[in-house]
Amino acid sequence: MHRVGRGFALLLAGYSSLLFAADCASLKKPGLADAHITVAESVTTGVLEIADSGERFTDLPALCRVAGELRPTPDSRIRFEVWLPAHGWNGRLLGAGNGGFAGSIYYQQLAAYVKRGFAVSGTDAGHQAEATDASWAYGHPERVKDFGWRAIHLTAWTAKRIVHAYYGNPANRAYFDACSDGGREALMEAQRFPEDYDGILAGAPANAWSTMLAGGANVMQGLTGDPKSYIPERKLGAIQRASLAACDAIDGVKDNVVGDPAKCRFDPRVLLCKGDDSSDCLTPPQIDSVRSLYSGFKDGQGKIIFPGFSMGDETGWKQWIAGEDPAASLGSRFVQNYFRYMVLGDPRANLLTASVDELLRESKKKGAPDLDATNPDLSRFAAHGGKLILYHGWNDPAISPENTIAYFESLEREMGKQEVGRFVRLYMVPGMEHCANGPGASALGQLGIETSSGPKYGLFDSLENWVEKGSPDENVIATKHEAKPNDEREASFTRPLCAYPKVARYAGAGDTNEAANFACVAP
Repeated sequence: MHRVGRGFALLLAGYSSLLFAADCASLKKPGLADAHITVAESVTTGVLEIADSGERFTDLPALCRVAGELRPTPDSRIRFEVWLPAHGWNGRLLGAGNGGFAGSIYYQQLAAYVKRGFAVSGTDAGHQAEATDASWAYGHPERVKDFGWRAIHLTAWTAKRIVHAYYGNPANRAYFDACSDGGREALMEAQRFPEDYDGILAGAPANAWSTMLAGGANVMQGLTGDPKSYIPERKLGAIQRASLAACDAIDGVKDNVVGDPAKCRFDPRVLLCKGDDSSDCLTPPQIDSVRSLYSGFKDGQGKIIFPGFSMGDETGWKQWIAGEDPAASLGSRFVQNYFRYMVLGDPRANLLTASVDELLRESKKKGAPDLDATNPDLSRFAAHGGKLILYHGWNDPAISPENTIAYFESLEREMGKQEVGRFVRLYMVPGMEHCANGPGASALGQLGIETSSGPKYGLFDSLENWVEKGSPDENVIATKHEAKPNDEREASFTRPLCAYPKVARYAGAGDTNEAANFACVAP
């Protein structure tokens, strides 16, 4: 009877939205969900232009767009939006997260999910800024709390009440889908506010924020403190060719993707320059730099404080690690902005000469309480019936993939493998870079990205089935898309996604571009 009742409720949700939907403009009333509503407008043309960002979206369903502000403290100004399908609501709410230091609403994700019938919500996390800019945090501790945990939670709370006010019924289920800082936000929700969401898809989580950025300071000092140690972009190709030569065939097929990076054994010393320095070789200081990027980032005593990066896609280091010059990488910009504006309170602090040990102590003292999401006790989320799917690209050049493995294994130590297996899955994605893209099959249903075979939205469909039907899809396929003219995409190959610790291994026969010819096996 319980299952029949729940199924009837799900069917009724879409029908009730037609019977009880409020007039959109009526949502612009004082005190609704303790928010200041600035916009409540019907969008019926299929086209929506966002004045603040300049973004323009087409082919949207008819919807009610609600925008507003939340001000939990005198120094807070949390902007949020909720988009509500006028017809055909599927009874679910989808919360979108942020990336970097946030500063904007991820409208593209809202558009992708509202087209699928979801009511959707997003926030700028309490400030407006470019994603690598943290100057807004200088002298504003309450805004750091908004960014760290408060904005996402209050937006979820507010969105649920707006959904109820518009449709006359609450959402049957609430989901959250985000990556990077959004992955950190996702774990913050599961740990601190376990009843906000029923299903969470968390990619490449920056959850160990305080140690990750201290490790980043170690990287920055190693690469830029001594010009001889810097690895220019022109040498990345040689490093990648050598690492692939050593490890590409581990999974049984040579496809320019290292299928099981944990088993890769590659020593960059094979690239030692025998004569003049060139793009095809490394000097001794550069060899030491590459080794440290693989092995992890250390404190003053040589202890690893944050894990390193994987082998096989070193050209993907260009933007995050190498940069156009020693000071231009995204990693360096994040590290400097974090410590100058959130930790040290000194916009002119010279991190190249700072003690990594002191930076780590200050980061844990001032950053960890509001920004870290490392608590391994998810018992309240499990008791709520929540389901969590973690994923991380093995070739992520921004956040070490080993960090997500470490968090997953901390859950198993704290709660036991059997209990964790009831509500958590981890997928490590060969050849995927930060959240998407890379040489591997990286379209897996995250952030609204479609796959080409199996469940259309891969891991997200699996999450929905787990929450609503009691079991996840065990046959999830990832797709490698090639860009074509006119913004079209074509699938070049597929791979099975394997629940950690299993890995995909070629069966030895059949087309190596087809996922059906690979099996998930123990490493």
